Amino acid sequence: MLEKERTNRQGSEAPIEKDASGWIAKNSGLIATHVAVLLFGLVGLFAKVVALPAIILVLGRTFFSSAFLGAYLAVKRQKFALKTQGDYVLIIFAGIILAIHWTSFMQSIQVSTVAVGTLTLATFPLFSAVLEPLLFHEKMRASDIVCALVMLGGVACIVDDFSLEGSMAQGVLWGLLSAFTYALLSLANRKFSSGYPASLVSFYEQATATVVLLPALFVLKPSFTALDIGMLAIMGIVFTAIAHTLFIGGLRTVKVRTAGIITGLESVYGVVAALLFLGEIPGVREVIGGAVILAVALYSTLASTRSN
Repeated sequence: MLEKERTNRQGSEAPIEKDASGWIAKNSGLIATHVAVLLFGLVGLFAKVVALPAIILVLGRTFFSSAFLGAYLAVKRQKFALKTQGDYVLIIFAGIILAIHWTSFMQSIQVSTVAVGTLTLATFPLFSAVLEPLLFHEKMRASDIVCALVMLGGVACIVDDFSLEGSMAQGVLWGLLSAFTYALLSLANRKFSSGYPASLVSFYEQATATVVLLPALFVLKPSFTALDIGMLAIMGIVFTAIAHTLFIGGLRTVKVRTAGIITGLESVYGVVAALLFLGEIPGVREVIGGAVILAVALYSTLASTRSN
């Protein structure tokens, strides 16, 4: 009797486990994107904690990340060669855009707050919703435009001081540059995601960014402490190499526009992390704006799950 009950119980649990594993396998790209965005959301803390210029922060980030990825690929005996000369040109272009994107993002946070930098970056879907259909000859969906505009409304709810003399306006402008370059970078990564491993794409882009940013080391001549180097290593390996690879890998099955909406969660994670670790307390407007962004991101995620 007991054996029969055990068999029945195991039989009833098996479909549940199968359904769960099947859902995870079906939506692995979506899960990878969410994990990557969580890690991205915490990166802004480094701009406040590490007392180095934004461009040096990004140089350290790309150096440690590309070194880690290069070693990883070598251990796996991954071929480093790309298929065409055009791919080399495009990936170098993507690396330059990456350098601009991360530097402008860090600069936005340093001149304002973590909330301003991460929330202004959330306007990225506004750019990708227009650029992606144009570059990939796809139909522009009204729902993408609506989601992007609603998300922009959430950002506007938080960022209400646009005086050009203030740090708020400077943070917003740097954030908008970061958002625009992020859109370009994501579209380039969409092309690479179907033909190359995500780790290889990340390596080339971040190695290129390291070379592009290297002259800043000799111009600014910053001084580093052991703690600074350790923080840069953590930011480069965990919050960049691993996170960026997950995000690019997710683009194999997740559209750039959907990934862009999910990226709105980055601002929520950033605001919460700034509250917990930096004592940056969000006001009522920040809470309302963050709720709007979270709602749109969740809606986009559910819609993507149903369409897969």
